[in-house]
Parts: sequence; structure tokens; C-alpha cells
Amino acid sequence: MINVSYWEIKSWLTDIDYTVIGSGIVGLNCAISLKKRFPKSKIVVLEKGVFPHGASTKNAGFACFGSLSEILDDLKSHSEEEVKTLVSKRIQGLKLLRENLGDKTISYHQNGGYELFSDTDNTFFNECISQIENINKLLYPIFKRDTFYLNANKFGFKNIQNKYVFTPFEGQLDTGEMMNALIIKAQTLGVKILNNITVKRFSDVTNSVQIETNYFDFKTSKLFIATNGFASQLLNEPVKPARAQVLITKPIDHLHIKGTFHLDKGYYYFRNINDRVLFGGGRNLDFKTEETTEFGQTDLIQNHLEMLLKNTILPDVSFEIDHRWSGIMGVGCSKRTIVKQVSDNVFCGVRLGGMGVAIGSLIGNEMTALLE
Repeated sequence: MINVSYWEIKSWLTDIDYTVIGSGIVGLNCAISLKKRFPKSKIVVLEKGVFPHGASTKNAGFACFGSLSEILDDLKSHSEEEVKTLVSKRIQGLKLLRENLGDKTISYHQNGGYELFSDTDNTFFNECISQIENINKLLYPIFKRDTFYLNANKFGFKNIQNKYVFTPFEGQLDTGEMMNALIIKAQTLGVKILNNITVKRFSDVTNSVQIETNYFDFKTSKLFIATNGFASQLLNEPVKPARAQVLITKPIDHLHIKGTFHLDKGYYYFRNINDRVLFGGGRNLDFKTEETTEFGQTDLIQNHLEMLLKNTILPDVSFEIDHRWSGIMGVGCSKRTIVKQVSDNVFCGVRLGGMGVAIGSLIGNEMTALLE
């Protein structure tokens, strides 16, 4: 152990009932759910970063369930029943998130979601809109009304089709406020969160799990892994990291954009926040490079984001970029999240497929439910 005192061992590292790796949306919801189920238990959350490492504090704050083109694309590799389940879980997860924290706390606003289509791809646009009625029928049991319909280009975007697909069921929230509220809720319940702790390895032994970190080693009765995009560093599960690059403008006078917007099959996404435009995506420009656990930006993607801002999203509007960052998602060949018992005393909830805000709360609860 690296200079750990008796007091630290006694108060934080002894008689641990449940340890959670990852203090993101899934990890904190898992810890909160465990504490509510077992109020006398001692729970420790280990976090690699200063802030939650990955995407939980770095996402765009979309409270979404999948655009029309994304759902159509999912139907190519998933059955209709599987796609309905995916969408239903996202809606359940968002409902749970809002109930747990409150709309005011997380600055939730349901301004609707819009999918834009390039004016140079008429074939793809026509293919998508021809399926609106079928998708609305598929999703009717979930929403009890039509999910998608056509709307006019009222925001003045350029180089896109003169109509786009709108859904009233999509919202937006403040990612920072959401995560801050989750941290406060967990700590208020008595959950201990330790930051800057990297788990090197663990071993499941009789009735406990031995955990080795960069600062100390200790035992826990049960271990829950919620590291999503970094899952392959600890687990042998089919999860690949996917970096998402994001930028945000400085405040823009009389900003006319309001809502959440998807472009190019969901690979680009933008929204309004505090009179700014937050814009992210572009990993489809270079999938291989973006399949990484390293944070950072590339000129290829950042230049393309700025070009789309100038030519499509904010034409004839003067703007400046204020800040850039990236987050790491966990993806795979299937959109189904991996929630399973790994061994006798180890469980995981990973591969959220870029839908952490929507399903993170639900997956945290599902991990806890794996306990007998």
C-alpha cells in the first residue's frame, strides 16, 4: 500500500460489502440502488478520474431514444421485438432518471428532437420517410401515439432537405447538474466515492473479491464493474471504445436553435445550451482512429464539425468556438447492453452504445437485481 494510514484502512477499506468500479451514471445508480436495498451495507465506489472517467460528464446531454434512421439501421441487425425492447428500455431509463433527480435539478426540457438529411442524398431521405408509418406502428405500444412525423425547416439550416423528421418525445438536460446530483445523492446515502483510483486487477476468491489498485489492495464481498468504454481493460467482453469529439461555441446573440438535432444517421448531433450551440460527432470519418480509450481531438473531425457549423447549422451567423473535449463510449456489434454475472462475486453493466443518459439509471438497477 502507498502511504495508507490505519485510519484510512479502517474507515474506507475494511469490511466492504459492495465495491463499484466507475462513478458514472451506471456506477452511481448501482451504488444508490444497493444502498437502498441494503441500507446497513458498506459501499465504496472507485473512480479512475478526477471527474467520472468516460462519457458520463462529457456527453451532449441528449435525453433521446434513437432517431428514425438509427432505428431503421438497428432493424437491419436486430429483430423488431429487439428494437422495441431497446427503445422501451431507453424510455424507462429516462423516466427513472427524471423521477430520481427531478426535472428542475437536471434542467430537463422536452423541446423535441429533429433529424436532418443532406440535400445531396435524396435516396436515403426518401427511404427513411417512406418508413415513418411502419416505425410509428412498431413503436405505438410504447408512446401511444405517432412517434415521428415530417416538419418544415423552420430553423433556416442550409444544405439539407427542406423537411426533417420530428419527434416530440426527445428532451435535453444539463449533464453536469445531472452527475453532480447523482454524486450528492449517493454520498448522502453513505456511499463512499474514492477518486483517482485505478483498478489494476481483481480476483474472485471464496466469498470475496481481492482488488488491486494503484494505491492500495483490499477485499470486498461483491464487485460491480461499470466502466463501459474501458470494460476491455478488466473484462473479457465484446465492448469496443468509441471516442466522441465535441465542441461548444461562445454565446450567440438571438440564437434561434431550440431542441436536439441529429444529422447523417446520428453520427452528428447538436443542441442549444445557454445561448450556445453544442456540437459533436464525426467518428464515422475515421472509425479506426476513434476506436480508442485516449481522450483528445483530431484536426480531421474538428475541422469538419466547424465546416458543418458554418455551412449548415449557423449559416450567415458569426460564431466563435469556446471549448473542445471528448468522451469515451462503449459500443459493440449489438445494441444490447451487457448486464451479467461474470463470476460468483463479480457483476458488470457495460456496452451502453452511446445511450448512457437514457439507459444508465436502468442498467444500474439491473446490475443490483442480479444479486440473489
